[in-house]
Amino acid sequence: MLGKGGLGGLMKQAQQMQERMKKAQEDLGNVEVQGESGAGMVKVAMTCHYGVKRIQIDDSLLADAADDKEMLEDLIAAAVNDAVRKAESTTNERMAQFTQGFNLPPGMGDFFK
Repeated sequence: MLGKGGLGGLMKQAQQMQERMKKAQEDLGNVEVQGESGAGMVKVAMTCHYGVKRIQIDDSLLADAADDKEMLEDLIAAAVNDAVRKAESTTNERMAQFTQGFNLPPGMGDFFK
C-alpha cells in the first residue's frame, strides 16, 4: 500500500533519484583511474568514461622496444585493460549508493543507469 503522497510522491522520488544518478554519471567523466602492468613499468590514466588521458612507459622498456615490440604492445594492452576494470569498479561503487535500500533484484539497479 502506498503511503502519504501516493503514486505521485513515489514518481517524484524516482525522478529525483534519476536526476542525481545522471549527475553522478556525468561527474564520473572527471574521475581518473590508473591501470598498470609490468610491475608499474607501463601506466595508463583513464576516466571512468573510458577516455585514455595518458600513457607512461618506463624508459628501460623503450631501450629494448626495437628488440621486443610485441612485449611492449602486450604491456600497453594489459595496462589499458587494468584501467578499464578499475573504471568499471569505481563506476559500480559510486552508482550502487543510489540503489541501496531499494531491495532490487540482481541486475535491476542497471535499469536506473
